[in-house]
Amino acid sequence: MSIVCDFLVIGSGIAGLSFSLEAAEKGEVCLVTKRAIEESNTRYAQGGIAAVLAEGDSFEAHIKDTLIAGAMLSHERVVSLCVTEGPARVRWLQEQGAQFDKAHGAGEGSDLDLHLEGGHSARRIAHTADMTGREVERALVAAVRAHKNIRVLEEHMAIDLITLAKYGGPEVCAGAYVLDVATAKTETVLARETVLATGGAGKVYLYTTNPDIATGDGIAMAYRAGAECANMEFYQFHPTALFHPQAKNFLLTEALRGEGAVLRTTRGHAFMKAHDPRAELAPRDIVARAIDYEMKRTGAEHVLLDITGKPPGFVEERFPGIYAECKRWGFDLANEPIPVVPAAHFCCGGVSTDLEGRTTIPGLWAIGECAHTGLHGANRLASNSLLEGLVFGHRAAIAMKRAESRQIPDVPDWDAGEAGTSDEAVVITQNWDELRRLMWNYVGIVRGNKRLRRAARRIALLQEEIAEYYWNYFITRDLLELRNIATVAELIVGCASARRESRGLHYTLDYPELDQKQARDTVVKRGVPAYLRGR
Repeated sequence: MSIVCDFLVIGSGIAGLSFSLEAAEKGEVCLVTKRAIEESNTRYAQGGIAAVLAEGDSFEAHIKDTLIAGAMLSHERVVSLCVTEGPARVRWLQEQGAQFDKAHGAGEGSDLDLHLEGGHSARRIAHTADMTGREVERALVAAVRAHKNIRVLEEHMAIDLITLAKYGGPEVCAGAYVLDVATAKTETVLARETVLATGGAGKVYLYTTNPDIATGDGIAMAYRAGAECANMEFYQFHPTALFHPQAKNFLLTEALRGEGAVLRTTRGHAFMKAHDPRAELAPRDIVARAIDYEMKRTGAEHVLLDITGKPPGFVEERFPGIYAECKRWGFDLANEPIPVVPAAHFCCGGVSTDLEGRTTIPGLWAIGECAHTGLHGANRLASNSLLEGLVFGHRAAIAMKRAESRQIPDVPDWDAGEAGTSDEAVVITQNWDELRRLMWNYVGIVRGNKRLRRAARRIALLQEEIAEYYWNYFITRDLLELRNIATVAELIVGCASARRESRGLHYTLDYPELDQKQARDTVVKRGVPAYLRGR
């Protein structure tokens, strides 16, 4: 039996949830999420949402900051619409029940307390202490659960998109095959419109701030279906993740540096001014490369983040979540410098979309981190990610409300063929570890032609092993995630190899200078090698 709906949404972060709430006004929504609905990249966002919300700030300033951070590769029209539509989207979130911190002494309905983060020329980050994502997710999940037109399938993972081209019809997306993790059964979910909101792919790297779910599922599925992807070489590394062998994925927000935290070597030397006049408030790509440089120069495993110059109680009040987590791992953030290292954080590329979220396959949309809208360019400005998810979730919902309803076709149910039960699950863990480690070593903060060639050869071999396993054995969530990060790794290496310059997050030893002639997007499609395309 198939599940039939008007809108299939894959992913439950800020983009997928906000879209679902608006689209449910027109039709039935089926929201598929591979773990619990609350588990998403959004939930772990500490900083907040960048928007022009204060007197003295301006759309022009936010636009300029975004373009500068993006190394002039951001699409100006997209930047303008995201910035100008941002304040209304923040107010919409408040209407859904999200509570943001108020300015000190403010009453009900008064101005918000706004953080300053790296790359921003003004305080414009709306936040809930240092746990903004958790609050946003709480409010949106509550609204979704209460909506009678939204059906939520938790512990369900999309396997592949269903396109009619596979069955002799015109190329159009008609839904997805979805694995029920609890029963190991594969369900057919058919929809008039399918929306990818699967978030990022940080697990393609050995060290990441992302939760375990961030395996690039939407990007990989779209690429396999024949959709165009772009700018996958631009993977942002957050400069400051806690350095501790057991503290997996924990980052220390950019807002700490906005409030005066200083980066130091292990010997106590403040080094950022030697790398950029903006020092700790430089964009993330610059700060991450500076830390990487200092670690390699000194042979240290980490650097130090020092906010001990603040008065007593400041850190505990402003950053309670981070302070408590650091204490859990034996560090007193308020009274001692904390060891930090860069870690994979945000995918600035993704599935190519237009201004409403449409991909190059009719019936398929992409919103949030899995999409390449053109907003981030070669490097995302801090706290523009939740903004993008909100804006494009809204724009996609509005576009679908206006569109004519698409017919839902009949397609075959999933056929497992001759697949059997595997007794070699070690293949998954071995390839998982090897793939993530080679991406960290060869395709990390600093790349080079030799490193990329080595990575490409090994990824191709791993993909052969994964494909053989995929077709011979019953599928599991672990296998699907491995298959997806291998596809994402292939795309990152392909795009990085095509860009023969250093720009933003892509720094290569063989082409260390920026080339103005290459201020173009890197485009890749199944069967077509990555290439730079003008706008």
